[in-house]
Amino acid sequence: MTALAGSSTDALWAVSLRRWNAVCWVLFAAMAVGITTGAGGSRYAALALLGSVALSFAVLHRFPDNPVVRPHGYLAVLVLALGGLAYLNTSYAALFMVTLPHYWMFGRTPRISLGFLGLATAATLTCGWVRQGWSGEFFGETVVGTLIVVAVGMLIGLWVRAVVEQSTERARLIVELERTQAELSEAHQRQGAADERERMAREIHDTLAQGFASIVVLAEAARAGLVTDPARTARQLRSIESTARENLAEARELVGSGGEPRGAAAGSVADTLRRILARFAEDTGLTVEAELADLVCDQPTRIAVLRCTQESLANVRKHARASTVGVVLAQRPYGVELEVTDDGTGFVVEASAGFGLDGMRKRLAELGGRLTVTSSVGDGTRILAVLPSGGEGAA
Repeated sequence: MTALAGSSTDALWAVSLRRWNAVCWVLFAAMAVGITTGAGGSRYAALALLGSVALSFAVLHRFPDNPVVRPHGYLAVLVLALGGLAYLNTSYAALFMVTLPHYWMFGRTPRISLGFLGLATAATLTCGWVRQGWSGEFFGETVVGTLIVVAVGMLIGLWVRAVVEQSTERARLIVELERTQAELSEAHQRQGAADERERMAREIHDTLAQGFASIVVLAEAARAGLVTDPARTARQLRSIESTARENLAEARELVGSGGEPRGAAAGSVADTLRRILARFAEDTGLTVEAELADLVCDQPTRIAVLRCTQESLANVRKHARASTVGVVLAQRPYGVELEVTDDGTGFVVEASAGFGLDGMRKRLAELGGRLTVTSSVGDGTRILAVLPSGGEGAA
């Protein structure tokens, strides 16, 4: 929008400048005709002065960006020509009035513009006084009229320059604002991309990575008992097949839903947890004690409960060396509460740098919940996840 506004302003300025230049050329031609038809031996000198002004203006107009062509040179020629025309007693007032904007257009600074305007005024008044003498007519018409025209030109020029400077500053501020907005938008996009990568990493860790880890553990156990316990090995192979199929379904869901997790069918989360715990007990041989309230909650809460349970069980499988695992799912007045405990070796919570616990904390925080981990070496571990009620409460 700024580029369009700037181009529109430049186009309007170019049109206005062309019109003003056309007025100047018409004035030059009219003055040349008037000087030629006038009487007196000074016509050739007046034409020479007018021609020098026209030639300087033509060169400046033809080569506006050429460093050799100086706008201040044209203004100097204009000052000398106005003084000469005033001395020759030729009508210079029209030329003076029409070329007043040139002092502001071609002066680099207001001080330079005012300086050339002052020189032009002084030159015309001085040369007119030398030619006419100090008479009442000279003072009443020439001096007063010239000073009025110059004063009005100064006021208009200063006002126009102030407006142009304000417009330039406003355009600069708009450009800076748009650049800042673009940088902020880019930063938001980068942050959004980083958040999306983190969310996808969490989903992959909580689904595919956990499934592959389970497959690896089951495969190692099946290989170890391939000769000594064929029946157990067969069960483990069935678990590997089932886990691989679930991983494949999870992968298809992640790809098909654009990374949005689905993970569980609508309904009670307790039935899904019972199947997960039964599979876990069968694969690991650990004792699982479960108290699962048959509550109904919304899909984000259901997925969070399932993922936290899967991550806690995976940690028990990989690190705890426990014999008993307890899982409690309950509806509290303040929300849904999930507690997973084990009697394993425990660990130092402050020293834990794993991705799983941090992922659980962030997942719960996105839903307004919190995670509390209590553990010490040799005393087992307690994972407590609390979520605000997102469903209809206890069934």
